[in-house]
Amino acid sequence: MLFSREILNKIKKVIDRDEFIILVGARQTGKTSLLFLIKEFYENKGVEASYFNLENPEHLKILNDHPFNIFDLLPKRPAKQIVLIDEIQYLADPSNFLKLLYDDRRKEIKIIATGSSSFYMDRKFKDSLVGRKFIFNIYPLNFNEFLEFNGETEMAEAKPAKKLTSYYQTKLLKLWEQYIIYGGYPKVALAREEELKKILIEDIGSSYIKKDALEAGIKNTEKYYALIKILAGQTGQLMNSQELANTLNIAHKTVEEYLYIMARSYQLAFIRPFYKNLRKELTKMPKAYFYDLGLRNFFLDDFSSLDKRPDKGAYLENLVFTEFLKRGDSLDKIKYWRTQDKKEVDFIIGREAYEIKYNLKRKASGYKKFIEQYPEIKFSMVSREDVIKKFYGRKGA
Repeated sequence: MLFSREILNKIKKVIDRDEFIILVGARQTGKTSLLFLIKEFYENKGVEASYFNLENPEHLKILNDHPFNIFDLLPKRPAKQIVLIDEIQYLADPSNFLKLLYDDRRKEIKIIATGSSSFYMDRKFKDSLVGRKFIFNIYPLNFNEFLEFNGETEMAEAKPAKKLTSYYQTKLLKLWEQYIIYGGYPKVALAREEELKKILIEDIGSSYIKKDALEAGIKNTEKYYALIKILAGQTGQLMNSQELANTLNIAHKTVEEYLYIMARSYQLAFIRPFYKNLRKELTKMPKAYFYDLGLRNFFLDDFSSLDKRPDKGAYLENLVFTEFLKRGDSLDKIKYWRTQDKKEVDFIIGREAYEIKYNLKRKASGYKKFIEQYPEIKFSMVSREDVIKKFYGRKGA
């Protein structure tokens, strides 16, 4: 059974255009399932769509020989061919493949492809394909999707203003706790038993991340994993790559390479500082967050509930970060603010600023300096109690 994803509605808005579509994201986030949902969408309109997985060496060789060879693999049809390609990053030159087909044959073919990481896109896409493609980032499930995957369609489809009964409020909170502990990878969300969820997360955290590292040419995977574990324990803190290199006893250049691969493989995200005053505000050091809290918990070896954790603040901060992404905020637009004298605001997004606190013991007046310096930016504080209402539109939770 295929469960729908909210991103599908955005894809459908451009699906009838000539531009090709590329779905990118971490392994196991549901890109292949999305391709089959798109195939189903076309077939419901009476349009046939062909599917190819480039982990198949035979198909990979044929398409590497020449892009136009794809027509030899397709049934003969008078109408425009719809072609779904999984793992397009395995092509020797995917940019040339897409560029040539788009420029010369776009009236005959429409390609919708997946790529397991933008690391491969960066290294292999020698052309930006500007004007020839739409790219969609595929993240782990958001909470509404998680509810759908757990058979709670009524709660997932509840209108934001709907007041939940105490029964549904309790049920919702229990599901939300599962979601923030084990994360939103689809196959993890579908597992009903907690031990099975842990096994599946371990498989993603070891097998699939190791595959990314090895395919990226990382030889010392132990150091690579050690770096991820360090960053899991430093969520939301300033990241000094030279200090990390010293801790791991490896070259600074190697750490930078590892961080690049983690970012482009959608294992971790790095946000940059927001600044206007070069003398008084930080301008360089990034902060690291995980795209999935279940994966972070795997690397910390801690699947305890939020209220029992020693890292409540960092945990909640990472959760809010993932919700910004899932509501559609671009990673490049999510910033943080910090001064040389350590005044800080967790997130700046356009004309909105957010400080994340597990408990709101500190008043907004503690951020007077930021509020005075940037009166055009709306400042808000977000606590644990605010999260469900703010990001999931539920009252009474």
